[in-house]
Amino acid sequence: MDKFQAFGKSVSSTFTPWAGRTQQLVREQLGQADDKTQLPPDYIELEKRVDALKKVHNQLLQVTSQYSNEAYDYPTNIRESFNDLGRTVSEKVNLLSSATSPAEAQAALTAPPSAKPQPKTFSHAIARAALNGSTVLSGEHSGAGDDPLATALEKFAVASEKVGEARLAQDAQIQSRFLAGWSTTLNTNIMFATRARKAVENSRLSLDATKANAKGLGFHLPGQPQKPTNDDAYISEEARAKIEQAEDEFVGQTEEAVGVMKNVLDTPEPLRNLADLIAAQLEYHKKAYEILSELAPVVDQLQVEQEVRRHQSSDY
Repeated sequence: MDKFQAFGKSVSSTFTPWAGRTQQLVREQLGQADDKTQLPPDYIELEKRVDALKKVHNQLLQVTSQYSNEAYDYPTNIRESFNDLGRTVSEKVNLLSSATSPAEAQAALTAPPSAKPQPKTFSHAIARAALNGSTVLSGEHSGAGDDPLATALEKFAVASEKVGEARLAQDAQIQSRFLAGWSTTLNTNIMFATRARKAVENSRLSLDATKANAKGLGFHLPGQPQKPTNDDAYISEEARAKIEQAEDEFVGQTEEAVGVMKNVLDTPEPLRNLADLIAAQLEYHKKAYEILSELAPVVDQLQVEQEVRRHQSSDY
C-alpha cells in the first residue's frame, strides 16, 4: 500500500506541472490571461536572430545538398548503355590507339568494364559522346592522315573527362567541409537553442500558472463567473514560496537560453564552412579553366590546318 501511495505521489508530481502549464496555455489562447509574464526585449531579439539563422541553414542546405547527388547535372534525356559506362574515356583512348582496324576499334569501345560504372555527370557524358563521335568519324575516314574533327573530338573527350573528375573532387570537398558542418550546426547547435527556448517557455507557463492559482484565476469556460484574488495580501505564504520558486526557475532557464543562443550566433563555424564551399568551387573552376585553356589552342590549330588544306585543294 505504501509503495502504491508513493507511486501515486510520483505520478502526481510529474503530471501536476504539465497540467498547470497546459491549463495556463489554454487560458492564454482563450484570452483569459491578462498577467502573462513578458520576456526581456534582448531575449526576443536573440530568438529572432536564431530563427533567421535556422531559416538560412535550411534554405541553403536544401539547395547545396545536390552536391551529394553525383548525377545532379546529368542530362535526363541521355540513354547510355552498360558498355558506354564500362571504361573511362582515357582507357578507351589507350585501347583505340592500338587498334589497327574498325573491328578492333569497336571492340575497344565495347570492352568489358575494368572497374565500377563511370560517373554520370554532364562532363563525363560529353566526354563519352565526343569519343564515340571521334570513333565514328575515324571509321568512315578513308583519306590520307587523320580526320581533324575526329582528332579534336578525341582530345575534347579526354579534357571533358578531366573536368568531370575535377567536379567530383569539388563535390567531395563540399560534402565533407560544408554540408557536414552546416548540418551539424542545424541539427546540434540550433537544436540545443530550440530546446533551451522550449524550457524557457515551459518555465514561463509554470510561473504564470502558479501566479494564477495563487490568485484563484484558474481555467474557466467563457462567460463562467470567477472570484479572483488580486490583492497580494490574501496570497498565502505557501503560495508565495511557490511563486518565488517558479520565478527562480524562469530566470535560470532564461539565462541559460541566452547563453546557448549567443553561442550559436557567435560561433564562426558557419562562416568557415562557407569559405570552404567557395574554396572548393574556386578550385574546380580553376582546374576546368586550365584544362580547357590547354585544349583550346590545340583545337584552334587543327581548325587552321584544315582551312589551309581546304584552300590548297581548291587551288588545283
